[in-house]
Amino acid sequence: MKTYFILILSSLFLIISCTSKENSYKEVHYQSVNGKDSAVLALKISEKRFFGRYEIFYNKIGKDSGDVRGNINGDTLRGDYHFISQGGSWKRIPLALLKKDKQLIQGKGAIGTYMNLPCFYPGTLSYKNPNFIFEEIKK
Repeated sequence: MKTYFILILSSLFLIISCTSKENSYKEVHYQSVNGKDSAVLALKISEKRFFGRYEIFYNKIGKDSGDVRGNINGDTLRGDYHFISQGGSWKRIPLALLKKDKQLIQGKGAIGTYMNLPCFYPGTLSYKNPNFIFEEIKK
């Protein structure tokens, strides 16, 4: 009887630990239009991390398509965008998104590398005049 009770307790502990908040992701979809260009962003978001797909469509010229991933700190999502540029070669650039209400504002800044990872140079990241302001959409 004791071993049965211990087995049930350990099973419950395992189930609870495997379904912690860090492992649960919420799926959110966004889209944005800037002139003749548009973008879609499909993210899976937890309390501290995000990952997903990002596509930018350039007015009948082509598109950039790839994956995003990164960390969440307060109202800011920072990570990188690894994509194929208009059918050409693979590129990786930094990504910064500011969450405001149900919008994500894409930041811009001077891009460099640190330890072979893309990043914005300190003091250059700005959310003014963004290329895209994403609106949440329901799927």
